Amino acid sequence: MTIPTESDALRSALAGLLGETGALTDPRWCQAIKVVPRELFLGEAVYQATEGDEKGTIWEPVRRSDMSNADWLRLAYADDTWVTQLDGVMAADARAPVHGDPTSSSSSPGLVVRMLEAAQIGDRDKVLEIGTGTGYSTALMCHRLGSEAVTSIECDPGVAAHARKAIEACDHSPTLIVGDGLNGYEKNAEYDRLIATCSVRFIPPAWMWQVRDGGTITTPMWGWMDGNALAHLTLADDGTASGRFHPYNVAFMNARPHGRPPRASYMLGIGDERESRIDPSTLDDWTGCFVAQLAAPSAEKLGAGDEMILLDVATGSQASTRKAGAAGWTVRQHGPLRLWDAVEDAIETWRRAGSPHQSAFGLSVSPSAQWIWLGAPDGPRWRLPV
Repeated sequence: MTIPTESDALRSALAGLLGETGALTDPRWCQAIKVVPRELFLGEAVYQATEGDEKGTIWEPVRRSDMSNADWLRLAYADDTWVTQLDGVMAADARAPVHGDPTSSSSSPGLVVRMLEAAQIGDRDKVLEIGTGTGYSTALMCHRLGSEAVTSIECDPGVAAHARKAIEACDHSPTLIVGDGLNGYEKNAEYDRLIATCSVRFIPPAWMWQVRDGGTITTPMWGWMDGNALAHLTLADDGTASGRFHPYNVAFMNARPHGRPPRASYMLGIGDERESRIDPSTLDDWTGCFVAQLAAPSAEKLGAGDEMILLDVATGSQASTRKAGAAGWTVRQHGPLRLWDAVEDAIETWRRAGSPHQSAFGLSVSPSAQWIWLGAPDGPRWRLPV
């Protein structure tokens, strides 16, 4: 590949910026950032969020052909995430501003290198990447490790085709698979490192089988309340894995098979009412939401502030809160699960520990169960919905 010379300075400036922000500390990833041209991986268009309406966010396609080359390169080398697909429609195929949910994106370079550094990838490691996306992170790994050391899986055929074109334009030839990343890719196992660029509710068993003893799994964890945390697990020789969550906040699109089912129906104003022991806005906090999600893993969260609604998609149970007086709240609960009771217990356990960030939590995985713990593996724990 002939590296586009017009973006030389921008790639170097991006590497410098990521170093200044602390996202980039490894000189080998720094060199990859300086070489791999991100503009190739954005394709011919991206979506940009504009002010929404009653239907939600409006996404406007921003086309390379409608911009000067200099403006497009500035867009490509901003430390921003650019959405490339909404509900299966690539930005290049959109004919007008649209509503929709992002289904693929080019994550900000800062987030990409934070993930790569969190995975502790070494120069001789063999890596399985779950979620090729645009292929930018795949190309960064190929630059450092060589194509033969990288296997990447993408579930969406259209996204995968765009990524392959960009990766091959950089003269890299990793193993690129179109399929369900939750199943991994057994043919190239065992892997030293598995890194996921999509979020999961629990660790898929196939990942455990395909990573060697002493190898690692680095993946964003997510739940139906939209709580997020980044796990880094080390595999043991007894078929288990354990590790802590990282100290910085990350959010990735969820793996599609782990997404929410259709929303349960609900009615406000029903159920038993009592005083709430916690301020509902605690669930608006990044870690507070994560903790609440541990207590009610099959519930989704609607609303914010004083007025919160939890809906359990498995049982139809619900909880709703409202302001009551100057310094209190009430909650109504209905159905077989007392969702708010469980959330209150978890939040109070977290508070007794000093309300720490997710990095005080860890995740353990065995062949029969997975659980998140607070402080230490023998501390308070919550099972994941495997």
